[in-house]
Amino acid sequence: MASISKTAASDQHRNSKRGVSSFEEATHWLNERGIEDIECITPDIAGVARGKMMPSSKFLDGSTLALPSSVFMQTISGEYPDESDSFQYPPNDGDLRLIPDLSTLAAVPWETDPTAQVICDMHDHNGENVNFTPRNVLRNVIDAYAKKGWKPVVAPEIEFYLVKTNADPDIPLEPPIGRSGRAIAGGNGYSIAGVNEFDELIDEVYDFSDAQGLEIETLIHEEGAAQLEINLNHGDAIELADQVFMFKRTIREVALKHGMYATFMAKPIQGQPGSAMHIHQSVVDLETGQNIFSDNDGNESALFRSFLGGMQHYVPKTLVMMAPYVNSYRRLTTHSSAPVNVHWGYDNRTTGLRVPTSDSAARRVENRIPSSDANSYLALAASLACGFLGMMNNLVPTSATEATANEGENDLPRGLLEGLASFENDEGLNDLLGEEFIGLYSAIKREEFETFMKVISRWEREYLLLNV
Repeated sequence: MASISKTAASDQHRNSKRGVSSFEEATHWLNERGIEDIECITPDIAGVARGKMMPSSKFLDGSTLALPSSVFMQTISGEYPDESDSFQYPPNDGDLRLIPDLSTLAAVPWETDPTAQVICDMHDHNGENVNFTPRNVLRNVIDAYAKKGWKPVVAPEIEFYLVKTNADPDIPLEPPIGRSGRAIAGGNGYSIAGVNEFDELIDEVYDFSDAQGLEIETLIHEEGAAQLEINLNHGDAIELADQVFMFKRTIREVALKHGMYATFMAKPIQGQPGSAMHIHQSVVDLETGQNIFSDNDGNESALFRSFLGGMQHYVPKTLVMMAPYVNSYRRLTTHSSAPVNVHWGYDNRTTGLRVPTSDSAARRVENRIPSSDANSYLALAASLACGFLGMMNNLVPTSATEATANEGENDLPRGLLEGLASFENDEGLNDLLGEEFIGLYSAIKREEFETFMKVISRWEREYLLLNV
């Protein structure tokens, strides 16, 4: 985490697989690989890939691509929220332009025909960024850092489960059968044997990742039954959000090829640990490349303390961006491995905010609260916004916690509606994330909650059917 630079050899290897800087280079890249089709994709509010597929020849001709603005106003179930004082639909559902970011050009290795993908930004008809789209929400936060002469550096860790295929949503999910022929049990944290149960699947994850120029730092088995975690190398926030976006697609596709599902639900299996997306964060000075969390003597800087103070103050207010669904709050429960607090501590995994042991150049804050179901762009935007506002307002953190911190009261909003109440009304967040985005996001989350409330659960049938 000390530096945003990579070795020249690493850059050369990565760029041979992914990314170009011009349409001239894109022409050579596509022709060299015999690419016939290209997917022009962008993440929606949920982080789902939306876009269009086209022949590579039309892509290189510069054909205009557009999506209706309503694509970014849908709930996860495909419904649309009601209008309110803070959210209104555009009168004509006008088109938004897909602008390819050629640095993300990569192969789609699971397709049978030679196919490429490119992540796109969204512009309006005047060529301006559409500020309520996820990639631009994150970009606006990064731009706020840049205006201060800073650049955030991040490293996400993403947990997920492999489960048996399940066509009936009323039936609980189950762990898959591994190479041993037996269902996978829990309690296999860091078990090499647990990872080896899925050797062929994991080998293909590595192969598909390599074909796309994606860099996995480590892969481990987590505590849950067939729960895995992938750690990514640190770097630029937009690039790492893109990688999480692409990794999720990749892992789902590989799992399907092997007769399983990969799920990033925060709490997919009752009685098993939840899945998180931990975010390591530091900030470097753009001019010197030095980590601003450390002073010239290698000690903790005032900015580091203010960043922590901002995380403590604002994480509860932005929790709905890090824990975006009703299922997310099933993970955030006391007496579990999940953090339910905004305490911080040195190498203390029971706190929501952990400061790992490191040298001064790599000093960083790990946000352990986000769920793996979060949109990577929005989770990173929220987390970085918290620290930025802390530094802008000189917020003071509490003292470091040495005790076990996740067995007491839950310090976080306990559900989606509670989280929205504090999210919508903060002036600093409205300025940094944008009132338009906050209004849209809140409307979508309220509609998702209302949809959830229409479903009668097993708990209600079990305890209310004959007793009330």
